Amino acid sequence: MNAFSRSELLLGEEGLLRLSSSTVMVYGLGGVGSHLVDALARGGVGRLILVDADRVTLSNINRQSVAFLSTVGRYKTEVLRERIADINPLAKVETFERFVLPETLAQLMEEIGGRINYVADAIDTISTKLALAEYCFARQIPLLSCMGTGNKLHAESFEITDITKTSVCPVCKVMRRELKKRDIPHLKVLYSKEEPLTPKEGEEVRGSQERPVPGSVSFVPPVAGLLMAGEILRTLSKAEA
Repeated sequence: MNAFSRSELLLGEEGLLRLSSSTVMVYGLGGVGSHLVDALARGGVGRLILVDADRVTLSNINRQSVAFLSTVGRYKTEVLRERIADINPLAKVETFERFVLPETLAQLMEEIGGRINYVADAIDTISTKLALAEYCFARQIPLLSCMGTGNKLHAESFEITDITKTSVCPVCKVMRRELKKRDIPHLKVLYSKEEPLTPKEGEEVRGSQERPVPGSVSFVPPVAGLLMAGEILRTLSKAEA
């Protein structure tokens, strides 16, 4: 018996070995990304590179695996590093507390040594999503990008597909248009066909000067993160090859 013995029953010894020798980079450690990282660690990924500049806030508690009253004010990367060490002490964790912009993305990627086997995008900024898609496409690095998960109540509507096959989601619409301009024909995404709801008027919505803060619940972003983790773990372990 070991921490991954149940996984071995489905993925096999070779699958677990592939995961332990794999590197996954995760951009964004919020409601989607924090649960994604948690599942990757529990899945046996040997090296995790985590990128997020944010600290835990009180409003994160309803949906993020890093958010507790005891962690408010701490970097999300720091909290996840500790969680991973408590799950799999053999995993190597590298953290970057940075808000990544399109013009700084390449510099960050160049700082990271060794091969990256998979990149997971769980960030909100579309310009950075596009820059990441360009970078990975040019270098043939597998990338899975999360589209909009806010203002939704039906996690069962999520699916993973190519961006060209998406509909309804406003983020997908922008991404399709901008990827076409950049001659990027394909991008694997997680998205939902659920029509976004209009957030009820509240203090957080009224207080936002740039754009309305999307509503979010405990049972939607975590499911998106787990679905993304499943796609990555199956691919890297070659569970369905």
